[in-house]
Amino acid sequence: MEPEKQTTLDQGRAGTAPVSGSPKGIAPIITQYRWLICTLLFLATTINYIDRQILSLVKPILDQELHWTNTQFGLVNSAFQGAYAVGLLGFGWLVDKFGTKIGYSLSIAFWSTAAVCHAFVGSVTGFMGVRMFLGISESGNFPSAIKTVALWFPRKERAYATSLFNSGANVGAIVAPALVPFLVKQWGWKFPFIVAGLAGFVWLLFWTWLYAPPDRHPQISQGELEHIRSDREAADTPGQGVSWLVLLRYPQTWSFVVAKFMTDPVWWFFLTWLPDYFNKTKGLDMKHLGAPLVVIYSIVTVLSIAGGWMTNYLVQCGWASNKARKTCMLLFALCVLPVLFIKGAGLWGAVCLIGLAAAAHQAWSANLFTTVSDMFPKRAIASVVGIGGMAGSIGGLMFPIGAGALLDKFAKTGDINAGYGILFGICAGAYVVAFFLNHLLAPRFEQIRLEEA
Repeated sequence: MEPEKQTTLDQGRAGTAPVSGSPKGIAPIITQYRWLICTLLFLATTINYIDRQILSLVKPILDQELHWTNTQFGLVNSAFQGAYAVGLLGFGWLVDKFGTKIGYSLSIAFWSTAAVCHAFVGSVTGFMGVRMFLGISESGNFPSAIKTVALWFPRKERAYATSLFNSGANVGAIVAPALVPFLVKQWGWKFPFIVAGLAGFVWLLFWTWLYAPPDRHPQISQGELEHIRSDREAADTPGQGVSWLVLLRYPQTWSFVVAKFMTDPVWWFFLTWLPDYFNKTKGLDMKHLGAPLVVIYSIVTVLSIAGGWMTNYLVQCGWASNKARKTCMLLFALCVLPVLFIKGAGLWGAVCLIGLAAAAHQAWSANLFTTVSDMFPKRAIASVVGIGGMAGSIGGLMFPIGAGALLDKFAKTGDINAGYGILFGICAGAYVVAFFLNHLLAPRFEQIRLEEA
């Protein structure tokens, strides 16, 4: 039976029908290579978020060197967001068109170069330029990663796998405040950008060496391939992309777009403004910022992974996938509401409220990303993620401009804490509104049939 089994496996890897079952009475051996792929996605996302955090952490030093206002700092971050929005649309198409290996490789090669370029600028205009370069190249991370999860995991495992790799955003946010102050103290503010860029190039070597689509990968067993292809969907075949105009005809696309537009700016707000929030309202300088930020993102890491696991657990308990995902998303939306009360909180009370809200965002985000693979065929996943990510970045572009102007206004009155109270209040209500709009546009997360005409 061994030659027949190998032939069947080779046919499955060539992109034909999934492999048939094992000989009667013999359970197929299932390797775990897909989790190594998930680890690569986690590491890439970690590096991605370390890159993003460095600027906000060295802001107190640049405040002295550049003498920029909060409004100018907001504009620099909006330049990143605008480029990120355009890049998401482009990379979504590119990944669907040319495949995950090429798309991800191009993205991280360019964003690592962009990170290093930060060390060679010294003006507000210069930082706007390199942030745009970083934004457009980093935008390839999520379309590539979400599609990779859809290729390597059956639907029942995707929320958990997504929450695991997405936790790299939290780990990056933990590593950055712990590592950047040390690097700055030893070698200056430019050095962390160089280290982050080099880390990206090292990851690229491992990605090139270890990655291939599952149907063509020599390291997975017949049993794992059967497990991966249990959803009976098409493989990662380059050239199968779907037109954006076609995708925008479907309310399911808009359910993802609207939810991203309303909730992504909250996460960007946390990443960009938390160091300044603790500095201006709690009096913490760079030397003392590390502990609160590490605690916040440690909370986020643990609870967000639990959020991804929860959906899988409810499905295993007999819940329908749609009911489990919607229930969890509503719960996570409600968990953001307590951050409304941050204005009167002390340092560690604020840390706990922000930690809960940020964890709820990441758990929400992991499930929201998974709704794309629930509703769309694999050939369209990266494109839909790119469209929704672009919407989220447009919201993220608008929010820091308004936030910077609002904070400058309250800073003049000597009550910047009130300004931050308003901003956190906006964050608190965004998810509940987003949940109901998402539900209105997609009452059920079920696979649709795409028509090109």
